[in-house]
Amino acid sequence: MSSTLHDLESLRDWLRYAVTRFGEAKLSFGHGTTNAYDEAAYLLLNALHLPLDRLEPFLDARLTLQERAQIVQLFDRRIDQRIPAAYLTHEAWLGDFRFYVDERVLIPRSFIAELIPDGLAPYVGDAEGVASALDMCTGSGCLAILAAHAYPAADIDAVDISSDALAVAQRNVADYGLADRVNLIRSDLFANLPEKSYDLIISNPPYVTDVAMASLPPEYLKEPRLALAGGDDGLDAVRTIVASAPQFLAPEGSLVVEVGHNRAAVEAAFPRAAFVWLETASSTDSVFLARREDLIGLR
Repeated sequence: MSSTLHDLESLRDWLRYAVTRFGEAKLSFGHGTTNAYDEAAYLLLNALHLPLDRLEPFLDARLTLQERAQIVQLFDRRIDQRIPAAYLTHEAWLGDFRFYVDERVLIPRSFIAELIPDGLAPYVGDAEGVASALDMCTGSGCLAILAAHAYPAADIDAVDISSDALAVAQRNVADYGLADRVNLIRSDLFANLPEKSYDLIISNPPYVTDVAMASLPPEYLKEPRLALAGGDDGLDAVRTIVASAPQFLAPEGSLVVEVGHNRAAVEAAFPRAAFVWLETASSTDSVFLARREDLIGLR
């Protein structure tokens, strides 16, 4: 370590060193970055309190010995313990929105975030017309907060079974000054919800199949199993959501559910369903939408 601290002087040196070490360690990515270079740049800029979108001007800046020691410790935790970068920095980003995260919650990475509000507009209508929305399986509260910004007239209920996750969500809701509009509720899906009618229900539930859970990289196993495991075909929670949603949707209300790579399983489970599969920048079959009338009788 002593040699490393003295041999690597500039940010450029440390960036090259990190990419090499991350590659040698065969780290897995997908929690905000998709490759060793982007992850190394993110961790370095965050650790040095530099703008996350301004790497180039600082590449030849020399790091102090104290900064170098802190970065070595950070890299060692990422490599030796396989801790996702978001848990090391306690932040995750969805577009321009920053969220506090720790090991109590799934690291935000939802396709639904790309769809709020523009991708849903053809089905939901004018954003001002959404008066109430529900985020089922809210985790860190990220989608509820995005919905609150996208639908300024809406009151948002955010539900999770985990008290730990709701504590993180509460912090994020407070950070965005939305405590008067986002109501956090502890419930096993719809079990503890009062009778209420929502214009929009969104959900990024656990949907990882049993087979996929058994082969997840170590980084993903750092996340709460409760937020990932979806049962044999990944649809344990999805079935309940689809069955219960009509009771909680307004007559013209819509349900939006993320299911990862499980479209075939969804279509097998609901062969009569008139689901609309929504396209995002990186997926055409990960999120489905259904109107209330399309859900009735799909039990």
